[in-house]
Amino acid sequence: MAEKPSNFLTEIIDADLAAGKVKEIHTRFPPEPNGYLHIGSAKAIWINWSIANAYGGKFNLRYDDTNPAREDMEYVNSIYEDLTWLGAVPNGGIFYGSDYFEVCYEYAEKLIREGKAYVCDLSREEMQAGRGDDAGKPGTPSPYRDRTPEENLDLFRRMRAGEFPDGSRTLRAKIDMASPNMNMRDPAIYRIKHVSHHRQGDKWCIYPLYDYAHPIQDAIEGITHSMCSLEFENHRPLYEWVINNTVGGEFPKQREFARLNVSNTVMSKRYLRELVETGIVDGWDDPRMPTLCGLRRRGYTPTSIFEFVRQAGVAKSDNLVDMRQLEACIRSELELSAQRRVAVLDPVKLIVDNYPEGKEEVFQLPNNPNREAGDDSTRPVVFGKELWIDRSDFFEVPPPKFKRLSLGSEVRLMGAYLVKCVGVDKDADGRITAIYCEADLETGNGNPADGRTVRGTIHWLSCAHSLDTEVRLYDKLFTETNMNAIPEGSDYKDYLNPDSVKVLTGVKLEESLADAKPGDKFQFVRMGYFTPDSKHSGVYNRIVTLKDSFTKTLNQK
Repeated sequence: MAEKPSNFLTEIIDADLAAGKVKEIHTRFPPEPNGYLHIGSAKAIWINWSIANAYGGKFNLRYDDTNPAREDMEYVNSIYEDLTWLGAVPNGGIFYGSDYFEVCYEYAEKLIREGKAYVCDLSREEMQAGRGDDAGKPGTPSPYRDRTPEENLDLFRRMRAGEFPDGSRTLRAKIDMASPNMNMRDPAIYRIKHVSHHRQGDKWCIYPLYDYAHPIQDAIEGITHSMCSLEFENHRPLYEWVINNTVGGEFPKQREFARLNVSNTVMSKRYLRELVETGIVDGWDDPRMPTLCGLRRRGYTPTSIFEFVRQAGVAKSDNLVDMRQLEACIRSELELSAQRRVAVLDPVKLIVDNYPEGKEEVFQLPNNPNREAGDDSTRPVVFGKELWIDRSDFFEVPPPKFKRLSLGSEVRLMGAYLVKCVGVDKDADGRITAIYCEADLETGNGNPADGRTVRGTIHWLSCAHSLDTEVRLYDKLFTETNMNAIPEGSDYKDYLNPDSVKVLTGVKLEESLADAKPGDKFQFVRMGYFTPDSKHSGVYNRIVTLKDSFTKTLNQK
């Protein structure tokens, strides 16, 4: 059994167990298959899965597929892939809301016979107007509210038979048009939709609405605690009304937690779908997207995502969590797990004048020098006369406090020799095309014999033993920190970050990376953490930079 989380939800569960109200905890994650899961979904998954796991209970995956117009098998498959990737195994089973259509229909007929539901001919707009917009003032009852159970049953069965067009009739729960909770003012529980269903085909043309179907489905599956986001808090009375008037009993019990809002992004499926369909991003799995498949392609791990969710906490009020906290989680993990490799992002040639023509030798570089990693292994890197170094590591006239290579200065080539710059070549535009140096060939295995020190160390690659690749440096997708707070009437796309991705071509990599696969993660020495892209061969994505001041800020709190 896993370690039990401690929050207000587990306190509720502990009280129910102590009172003997339940014997086994049973939770569920009920996504609608109308889009891809995102980082916010990860919080709901983690809460429901980790609680079930900690109490030795069961955790279900149930597709809320009761609105066929927006659902697709593509999303069904992606949800399962994301869930299994996270390691949140649904040990209670995998279910579909559509599996319970017949049971939901039977309970609807029960409500009709008991005078607790009626067929309404009002349009959606008329119904909304009748319910009112002031919780302190009663709504206007539908003129069809007093139809007899017999008339309602006949009309409802004819709705099922396909006799009426879309939107012409709904089945409404008969509750309280004067309720201060607008959700209780005779909500619609069935609507007509002549749309083929991805599992049921054309068997149905009436479909239950979420607020009606969901509690029944929870009850059928034996869910004890239906934990959902705070937006459903005012739906809880309706949830309980449905349970009481159909299945009966105290359980399942609905309780709500605050959603996970993350800085510099959007998580509305409508917005995310628009970004994909308009080509602003490279699909649902674009590494800038907050989708789980996008984060996976970017190089984030399940453990870093769940750790981020855990650190964000389980609260009763919404807050905005800085994306840099997620970056800190993956950075901390990769510091210990990622092997080091050399990449030269902006290469310029370094020629060692006094190194013999045609000679090559091998230096052993550490795979992970971090002592906490416990990795003493090394890898061979070939050294030769012509090398690649990063252009940013050289200045003819260095700025103040510059500790790398400049005319007349000396640096160490990481794991190899000390070299001193003696000259440069430039093209017609004055751009440096080659740098010339002389090596102290007695310093390959240590410090110089005369005891002198050098100002810095730079990384390098042999020109003859390097790979060409493309590297993509990703940044936040939006410039605005809180995208939920943009002015009313403004277009969220106006806040897109024009520098959300920078593409570098002609990047040089260690030849040891020739066999690297998507999912492998490396620290490019001095450059950050990277992974091969899963969609485009020969491309590396930057997962995260090496350092960020946010980690220091967190440690000071």
